[in-house]
Amino acid sequence: MTVRPKRVVILGSTGSIGINTLKVIERFPEKFKVVGLSAFNNFKLLAEQTRQFHPLCVAVNHGGTDYLRRQLGGVKIFDARTEISAMVKRRDVDIVVLAIRGSAALEPFLDAVRAGKTVAPANKEALVIAGHILMPAAKKHQARIIPVDSEQSAIFQCLEGRNREELKKIYLTASGGPLRKIAKSQFDRLTIKDILKHPRWKMGKKITVDSATLMNKGLEVIEAKWLFNVAIKRIEVLIHPEAVIHSMIEFKDGSIIAQLGVTDMRLPIQYALTYPRRFDPGLKEMDFLKLQKLTFAKPDLDKFPALKLAYAVGQKGGSAPCVLNAANEEAVDAFLNGRIRFSQIFKIVEKVVGKHKHIEEPSLTEIQSTENWAREEAQRFILN
Repeated sequence: MTVRPKRVVILGSTGSIGINTLKVIERFPEKFKVVGLSAFNNFKLLAEQTRQFHPLCVAVNHGGTDYLRRQLGGVKIFDARTEISAMVKRRDVDIVVLAIRGSAALEPFLDAVRAGKTVAPANKEALVIAGHILMPAAKKHQARIIPVDSEQSAIFQCLEGRNREELKKIYLTASGGPLRKIAKSQFDRLTIKDILKHPRWKMGKKITVDSATLMNKGLEVIEAKWLFNVAIKRIEVLIHPEAVIHSMIEFKDGSIIAQLGVTDMRLPIQYALTYPRRFDPGLKEMDFLKLQKLTFAKPDLDKFPALKLAYAVGQKGGSAPCVLNAANEEAVDAFLNGRIRFSQIFKIVEKVVGKHKHIEEPSLTEIQSTENWAREEAQRFILN
């Protein structure tokens, strides 16, 4: 019997996750059909991807619409700012790979789960700010969420087929980022280029800065709370510089199950796309004889206070994670544009979180207004 290819939409196809997703699809052309691609500004690469993978529709920022119309024929073009939902809700879509950065992913994520799609999020912010809305919607509409981030994918794989009631603890591993061996007193002497040199992963600028502050790991803690329905206090971060163990789970009887693999994002991406089956990814195999050691350490919360703040915000829940994320996005952007020093990122986020008037169960409208408030407050602190 011939199995129909899985039909895929990739939101953010020109970023690192999107590019690697297309590499996986290219390796298995008989298993996948690209239905839609989206990009915001990199419309030239989007045009190249469209010529190669022949999607039925693409979405791009308004500035790239005319270019794509000149370059492409027979492809429906959407506005990436306002019409993404039309792509994810198409009847001929099975999987939505969510590789859009930041809170902009929330609306298409919600549209995808309400349409009953399988969602493969590489974006953690949507669940951080609205997990209390997204997860019930996914359950109601029988949508499946298979995370693409290596740590969350590892936890998903470790839990697959297990009794969730027997779960005791989740261990989220972290490489430690580019500043693990650098004294806190030296942080503001580093250049933006120095901060962006991640020791293990090649990622976008924003997520690399978040890795340097460990805010990225803090956001993952909150994300894991929603993905796996686990209390924040049962999620522990471990610094694991070798990045061989991508995360672990511990059961009530003390048994620990870990997911290991080479450091390549194509592995969790492929698992999300081919689930529940596994295929040869064509990557180098793990060579255990070359592993000299696997080391672990507690994160230094004095050196990286963003992680401590994220834990507190995750415990509080409600509208607090939305404020944390929005303020952090503004502060990181200001740092990348040379407007503030590295050490000011956390200070600005902490101030904004401290000023927020908490909402226990925010609606989607309240999340949006809270986000706007947090961004405006962050900008005030940045200017001052």
